[in-house]
Amino acid sequence: MIAAGRAGKLGHAVLLLEKNLSLGRKLLLTGGGRCNLTNRKPTQKLMIEKYKGSEKYLFSAFAQFGVDDTIVLFNRLGVETKEEPEGRIFPVSDSSRAVLQALVRFMREGNVKVRTDAAVSGIVVDQETKLFHIKMKDESEIVAKSCIVATGGVSHKETGSTGDGFRWLKNLGHNIIDNNMALVPVALSDAWVKKLSGVKLENIKLTTFQNGKKQKSQEGKVLFTHFGITGPTILNMSKGIGELLQYGDVALMLDLFPGTDHAEVKKRLQELLVAESNKQLKNTLARLVPLSFVSAVLEIGKISGDKVNNSVSHEERLKIVALTKAVPLNVSGLLGASKAIVSSGGVDPKEVNFKKMESRIVPNLFVTGDVLNIDRPSGGYSLQLCWTTGFVAGSNIRK
Repeated sequence: MIAAGRAGKLGHAVLLLEKNLSLGRKLLLTGGGRCNLTNRKPTQKLMIEKYKGSEKYLFSAFAQFGVDDTIVLFNRLGVETKEEPEGRIFPVSDSSRAVLQALVRFMREGNVKVRTDAAVSGIVVDQETKLFHIKMKDESEIVAKSCIVATGGVSHKETGSTGDGFRWLKNLGHNIIDNNMALVPVALSDAWVKKLSGVKLENIKLTTFQNGKKQKSQEGKVLFTHFGITGPTILNMSKGIGELLQYGDVALMLDLFPGTDHAEVKKRLQELLVAESNKQLKNTLARLVPLSFVSAVLEIGKISGDKVNNSVSHEERLKIVALTKAVPLNVSGLLGASKAIVSSGGVDPKEVNFKKMESRIVPNLFVTGDVLNIDRPSGGYSLQLCWTTGFVAGSNIRK
């Protein structure tokens, strides 16, 4: 997507060029179709700290348009919002389409002209007039005083995010930091995982290991799929996992009870086995671990679920306890751009004036959202980066 401030007296002041046949294809996918608009933190400082490594760039932009401004704007546009755990802000309607429709109304209010099915092939700057000549794939040309590049990265290519903006900006002199997937599901090689497709676990902890050494841990939610795992926790760990995979195999350990130590789990299991001594292990184990996970624990531990509780050996009890605190998961890879929520890489933030979101290399060229090399976690942070940088850029273009 490109927004251009038209040159000359004719035409609309702002023209938005969309390569797809319709607007918002990627927006409609966000938050599982519910659109996680933003994330509310107690202070703006804590919010900006989530964009690790880029805090110094973002303060000026967020001071102009932050989380509260986003919520107020969407409320004014008729999108009522609600706050869910971990500060995630969603529309009350749970509809990303409602958000898209609100944005379309907003553009109409601002007299923005929208052209869909308008694929751009390149951007050239006339060195004498300093005007932008936006080359279209149908061989037509648009001349503009200002240009905003908001093409996104290379995640979900079917939505049009194919990295075009990176190529244009590189040709204009910008340094493009290598792109890779920042938030992607993780594929697992364990055969038993496929049996858990659709199973969701909350309040768990995942820890990455390489060569037997602990790397990083994170608590939260995961969702098992036919290929492996996804969900906020693993998405936020995926970039680190991708970096580790360059140096060798990566394993994950899943802790079903991060707030409980081994001794407490062992005590709880022992109490259940004694209280239900004549029942089968598989039925009693469902009172300790999520029902959907019982078969996995028994399969990995090579323990018969038909065994009566009073015949479960001491060794088997220890094995069950150990597994509830460390279910082994073997990573086979990341899912790649087709499954990525966002991508990392892009324009070096050093080359952008964040007070205006204007390029320091090409005057009146503005860079926003996922085109920037700014890491952000899952949970509304990527969209907030788009709202913030988009507002600042739009407020500073020459019309």
